[in-house]
Amino acid sequence: MKRKKPNIDHIFHALGDATRRAMMVRLSQGPMSVSKLAEPFEMSLAAVVQHLQVLEQCGLVQTEKVGRVRSCRIDPAGLDAMEQWIRDRRSVWERRLDRLGDLLGGTEQKG
Repeated sequence: MKRKKPNIDHIFHALGDATRRAMMVRLSQGPMSVSKLAEPFEMSLAAVVQHLQVLEQCGLVQTEKVGRVRSCRIDPAGLDAMEQWIRDRRSVWERRLDRLGDLLGGTEQKG
C-alpha cells in the first residue's frame, strides 16, 4: 500500500493537542501496544484509538495489528516533513536577520 505524502497542516493540527503530543513522547521510547500507550491517560481505550487515528492519518504514526494486538510506532516520514518545513522557515529568517545585521553594522561604522 502506497503511503501518501504527509500534509504539514494536518501534522501541526494533530500536534496542537496535548494528549497527542504526549503520545508522541511515549512512542519516542519505541513501539508499543495501544493498551500500553493508553496506560497513563485517563480516557477510554476508544478515545486513545481516536487520537491515534489522527496521528496516523497525518503521517506521524503507523499502527499494525498482529493477531489481537495493535501496536504503534512513530513514522519518521511525518517528522521529516515537519522538520523540513521548519528548516525552510528558519533559512528564510536567518537570511533576513543577516541582511538586517549587515544594515545595522553598516550604520555603526558610519557613525
